[in-house]
Amino acid sequence: MSLETEHHCPACGEERTFWRSASTLVHLGEKVKWRCSECNYGFVRIGDIDTSAEA
Repeated sequence: MSLETEHHCPACGEERTFWRSASTLVHLGEKVKWRCSECNYGFVRIGDIDTSAEA
């Protein structure tokens, strides 16, 4: 997995570059924490599960 990804940032209101800030293996798969490079908004992704506000 890469160290950056493009994702919609609900705090900024537009597409931003998110940086991978941490990762660990859990029973559901790899848990990865992402942070917005502009405002530091963060979300967690575990496999296909995404905690961001994006629908």
